[in-house]
Amino acid sequence: MSDQIKHECGIAMLRLRKEPQYYIEKYGSPLYAPNRLYVLMQKQINRGQDGAGLANIKINTKPGTRYISRYRSIEPQAVNYIFDKIYKKYKKAKKQGGEKGLFDAEWLKENIAFSGEVWLGHLRYGTHGENSIETCHPFLKQNNWRSRNLVMAGNFNMTNVEELFDRLVELGQHPKEKTDTVTVMEKIGHFLDEENQRIFDKYKHQYSNEQITAVIEDELDVARILRRSCRDLDGGYAMAGLIGNGSSFVVRDPTGIRPAYYYADDEIVVVASEKPAIKSAFNIDYKEIREIQPGHALVINKDGSYAEHEIMPAREKKSCSFERIYFSRGTDPDIYRERKLLGKALIPQVLQAIDFDLKNTVFSYIPNTAETAFLGMIEGLEDYLSAKRREVLLEGKPHLEDLEELLNFRPRVEKLVSKDVKLRTFITNDSDRDAMVANVYDTTYEVVRAGIDTLVVIDDSIVRGTTLEKSILTTLDKLNPKRIIIVSSAPQIRYPDCYGIDMSKLKDFIAFRATIQLLQDQGLSNLLDDTYDKCVAKQVLTENYVKDIYAPFTDQEISDKIAEIITSKEINAQVKVIYQTVENLNKCIPDHQGDWYFTGDFPTTGGMRVVNRAFANYMEGKVVRAY
Repeated sequence: MSDQIKHECGIAMLRLRKEPQYYIEKYGSPLYAPNRLYVLMQKQINRGQDGAGLANIKINTKPGTRYISRYRSIEPQAVNYIFDKIYKKYKKAKKQGGEKGLFDAEWLKENIAFSGEVWLGHLRYGTHGENSIETCHPFLKQNNWRSRNLVMAGNFNMTNVEELFDRLVELGQHPKEKTDTVTVMEKIGHFLDEENQRIFDKYKHQYSNEQITAVIEDELDVARILRRSCRDLDGGYAMAGLIGNGSSFVVRDPTGIRPAYYYADDEIVVVASEKPAIKSAFNIDYKEIREIQPGHALVINKDGSYAEHEIMPAREKKSCSFERIYFSRGTDPDIYRERKLLGKALIPQVLQAIDFDLKNTVFSYIPNTAETAFLGMIEGLEDYLSAKRREVLLEGKPHLEDLEELLNFRPRVEKLVSKDVKLRTFITNDSDRDAMVANVYDTTYEVVRAGIDTLVVIDDSIVRGTTLEKSILTTLDKLNPKRIIIVSSAPQIRYPDCYGIDMSKLKDFIAFRATIQLLQDQGLSNLLDDTYDKCVAKQVLTENYVKDIYAPFTDQEISDKIAEIITSKEINAQVKVIYQTVENLNKCIPDHQGDWYFTGDFPTTGGMRVVNRAFANYMEGKVVRAY
């Protein structure tokens, strides 16, 4: 994606189902679990480059033994930094206990941190606010009762934090922050405490307090805790938690917005945000990796047994399509296929835009995540050429020279744009910054015929249009093409996302800015005021009123205005912009149809409230999040 946006966090959870000594003897190392978790996190590093965190719990430790360990980091290579610290502990263990101690699981649990059975890793992409250790997951809620301790990490945003915060206050709590992470953890922690108390009251006349502690740890009903905790949540989430007794869970929102996958065998249960991470860490077939169902929680009990439990009734599945277009790793076979289909689906629009003149057209892509869609687009061109050859051979009688040219013709494919270097543009003033940004990308010269060729360059998505305007178009124009056609494998982003992606302000979107200009150009600015009045007047928001401002225009009219906005006076080539259609998007990605940022069809009432608030903020000149 040419416009960099912060997006989704990643989770990685690992539970050993056998005694730790088993893994030492089978795999010849006490590092089986941390090594596997390291791979799980490294393979999801695309999901979090602001920081990382890791927590570990030891099961059935003796009183007086530390059983919860946690590291968090905002270092540039946070995952490596954390695991280097953990590996140093094992080197220290070798010095303290010798080879015998290093391969004795019980000695390790008594003497070395991060030697337990339950692991939770998190990769953070901060969507707003500061980036500090305190904002890194996992978060920890501590208590002297093991079964009241809670460690949590997740990939989520809640749209109703104010409401959830007020509920906690009504319960008598005093939350230390009004953030979705702290609020959700305190909410689950409240019902965890109540579950502990329920079991205590049930057995308080039968056992001593010390005996009841063990009973509580064995009988803790995690699914019940989650049903009570999650019923008021509005947002997209995949939340993972560890309880001090050794139980753990991952719960997913009822619409299935945020992804979560798991694999289990007789040795381990593992959860990650992406399937390729699990595949790489355990070398298993993709068909063995399962998706946690929307509205369900995967609960792993203290004894290692596990099951999926319905926490809330599932709604119509609206998994985030941006995960498939851009965020998730393209090595997932399903995602790879979908991205190729997105590129292929653009062929009719592209051919029409170039007037079917393939001889004088060069095809390329904006590095590097758009490469798969580019391959699909080239496959589509090959299919088109095959059909044309068949048509000519069956219906016409071409001359020998024409036939030879027809059979040998291939689309002209070049790598025209390369990201050359990361420039420190933040140290320059505004007047210098644009000039420096223009040099972030470099181009390949002497492959385009000046004044003759059209360039067709595909991108994953055009969000803000800033990089196109300030850098890429300037770079491509240096080749002196006749025309430049920028193609987006995703539709126009018209609405904010409130379920995880850092896209919360309408004025950031080039499609929104283009629509505002069209309204002004055509004397329809009164529609802005009418829409604003609806957004602020309605108390119960079940409708997206912002759709009204787009209604007067076709997709192509908005695309043409976008092309006008991103084309500076210094650009000599004609510029055109083509976007994927929503219809084709849903055909290419049929199982992940969360498309609210394109269509405005938000899957929760909280989303409807956010989009209307975002428009009101724009009209009022407020540069703040709408949730």
